[in-house]
Parts: sequence; C-alpha cells; structure tokens
Amino acid sequence: MTADQLLDAPAADAAERVWRRMRTMVLDRHSRRREVCETLDLSFIRVKALLRLARGPSTMHELAVSLSTDRPYTTVVIDELERRELVLRTVDPDDRRRRVVELTDAGRDTAHRAERLLNDPPEVLLHLSPADLATLDRITDALAGDADG
Repeated sequence: MTADQLLDAPAADAAERVWRRMRTMVLDRHSRRREVCETLDLSFIRVKALLRLARGPSTMHELAVSLSTDRPYTTVVIDELERRELVLRTVDPDDRRRRVVELTDAGRDTAHRAERLLNDPPEVLLHLSPADLATLDRITDALAGDADG
C-alpha cells in the first residue's frame, strides 16, 4: 500500500517528506560506509558478512540469503575474509556437504570495530536537545518495533 492509500493527502505528504529526509540523512549525508571500508580496508559486502557472522556461525547458504548475494559471490567474499584470517570455514558436522563459517578472534575484533564506526552518531544528532533526542528515540523505537512485527 502507498502512503496515499493509508493517510489523507497532507499526512501522506508529511510521511514522504520525513522518509526522504531520513533516507538522505542516513544514506547520503551521514553514511559511514566509506569510512568503515577505508578504515578496515574491506568492501562493504565483506563488512556486512562480518557483521552477520558476529551474531553467530552460519552456513554458506544462510550467509548468501542474509547478504542477498548468490552462492558463488558469497564464496568469493568468504574466500577473501578467510585469506585475511578473519573467518574460519569448516565442514558442518551434521551434513558434510555444507560449510559453516564463523569469525576468528581477529574477525570478531574487526566486526566490533565496524560496528563502532557504523554506530557513531553524526554531529548534527549530538547537537539536539535532550528533549528532542528523547522524542526522536521514542519515535525511532516505535518505527523499529514496527519492522520487527
């Protein structure tokens, strides 16, 4: 459904403006992608793989699905991370045809660094008043809760 189908015209226009501003703020003006890639000397898909694996080991198939990549490309990504000793690929004890990927200690450290860099708030957010931050926190919590349900 579109915003126009759910809301009256002024509210739909406001929702579109808010979404455009949020998207622009996160993806264009304050994106941390370049910074994390340059700092870690990794492409962003490799960073995403490390962040996914920080939640726990994964089969190659599960990793491909969570990264929205095909299996051959996922293999290329994991090959590079394995070469850099950030991940370890082993045979799944329950199905020897499958490979399980998990982070090494260096991989956990790198994923932690990536997480810190990506979560560093932009200056503009740090300059908001405590009341405005509390309001924004409440609103973003509600929006994030909607994504979970």
